[in-house]
Order: sequence, then structure tokens, then C-alpha cells
Amino acid sequence: MNFLAHLWLADQTATSLAGAVLGDWLRGRIPDDYPADLKLGVALHRRVDTMTDSHPAIAQTREQFAGGHRRYAGILLDIVTDHLLIQQWDRFSDESLHDFTQRCAQAVAAQGEWFEQSGGGAPDARDFQRLLLSYGSGEGVERALRRTAQRLSKPDGLLAATEHWQQHAHALEPRLPELLNDLSAVAIAFVRDAQTTAADL
Repeated sequence: MNFLAHLWLADQTATSLAGAVLGDWLRGRIPDDYPADLKLGVALHRRVDTMTDSHPAIAQTREQFAGGHRRYAGILLDIVTDHLLIQQWDRFSDESLHDFTQRCAQAVAAQGEWFEQSGGGAPDARDFQRLLLSYGSGEGVERALRRTAQRLSKPDGLLAATEHWQQHAHALEPRLPELLNDLSAVAIAFVRDAQTTAADL
């Protein structure tokens, strides 16, 4: 799951939009001084990542990667999932993609201090919305994959895997509803359990 899919799941569960994104910035233990909604949002992000990696739709698509590229499948499929979600957006939301990404970007930017505390820069709302929307085009997917590769010590492997991203997107596309529906159910149950536990304390 990449940013847009995590935000969609956060919206489905009425949890923190900023927390859904902050989960990609924050490493290690969630700090005690985080607001409760951000803590839950980050915890949900991590739970979704774990479930995504083991979901049959992802696991079976990963098997189609060439042996040398399989280690990069998770990175590539995260971004491809956002691409496919944009392509099928009207199936999953009654809100326009523009309005949704604008609302999310503003919510994320409003929590900029927590991104700075975690070692990242405070997101700018316009720039972040532009980033979310960019995943809808092939050029945007390729730019995102190149940016990610530049952060790796050995970028060549991901860049080579990127050449076949459309093939893998085609394989995952018919299973996107199954993937998102299953993850939504997991997310709803996770949030319900977390809120019940908190209420019992």
C-alpha cells in the first residue's frame, strides 16, 4: 500500500489521515507523546502493511516477478496499487478524487510538526496533493519508482524491475477490489479492537 491507498483506508475507518501517511516516515516505537489519533493511525498503517504483504493477490502477483526482481516487488506493487486505485476511483468512493486528495493533503499538512519530529519535512498541502494525483499516470508511476530507487544503496535492481511495471499492474488490476475489500475489513476490525481496548483501560 502506498499513500493514496492508506489514506483511503484511514477514511474508511474514520482514523487519522495524517497518521496514515506518518506511518511511512516513522521508524521504531511510536513515541508516547503522540496524540492518540496519530498513534492509532500509525499502528493501523503498520497493520495494513503486514496484511498487504501476505494477501493472496499480492503474493501471487509477486510470484510473477523474475527471480532477480522479486525482492523489489513490494516497493513496485505499493505504487502500482495507488495507480490502479486512481484508475478505478469511482468504484471505491463517491467523493471526487480531486476533493479527496485535497482534503487529505490539507489534513496531512496540518500535522506537519509530527512529520518534522519524526525526521522528515513538513508536507506542503499543494505539493502532497500533486504527488497523490501523479500516481494516476504512467509517467508519475515511473517518476515515483525512480525517486525510490535513488534512495537505495543499489538502485539498479529496482530500475530494472520498473521496466515491467505495466505487466504487473495488468496482473493485479482484476484483484484490486478483492485486495481493498479484504484490507478494509481488517482495518475496521483492528480499529474497533483498539478502541474497545482503550475504552476498557
